[in-house]
Amino acid sequence: MRITEAQARKNREKILTKASKLFRERGFEGVSVGELMKAVGFTHGGFYNHFDSKESLVSEALDHAFRTMDAERARTRNLEEFIVEYLSEQASNAPGWTCPAAALAGDVSRQPEAIRQVFAEGLERMIGSIQERLEPDSSARNIAIDLVCRMLGALVLARAVPASNNLHYELLANEIERGRASVAKSKTHKNVSDR
Repeated sequence: MRITEAQARKNREKILTKASKLFRERGFEGVSVGELMKAVGFTHGGFYNHFDSKESLVSEALDHAFRTMDAERARTRNLEEFIVEYLSEQASNAPGWTCPAAALAGDVSRQPEAIRQVFAEGLERMIGSIQERLEPDSSARNIAIDLVCRMLGALVLARAVPASNNLHYELLANEIERGRASVAKSKTHKNVSDR
């Protein structure tokens, strides 16, 4: 029995959503096509009705993960709220549902250029969305890049340290405070330069 185009799109979206979660949890090499298809309730052979290769799946799933995070950033009321949510204990414990950059940067660096380009585009959108929320001046992009680097680093390191170790919490809390200070400094700098 043939499925409708609408059902095929729905199935494809289901595969991408699950793949983007599993890849963030286990890395690209930690998830086989067979495991993925079983997890979404489809046959292994059905994979090729949707994707040419695992590499094309990785590329699209990575883009899907970044676009999901784009929507999450847009949902937050302000940059401070985003920083707190990004560095929350809940985010630290849920790599499959949070920032693909923090979960997959190490894996992406070993992937073909096309996949690294998808990563770069998603990271660029993250930087751009933070930059847009800063006071507009010549240093806003540099501040946004610095914030992204520090937030990613803090989240990656906190995930690597056991929750039973106080350092885990210190890494997150310290960067929340530093991130807030960077945002406040941006506002102060703008106010002073306008005088």
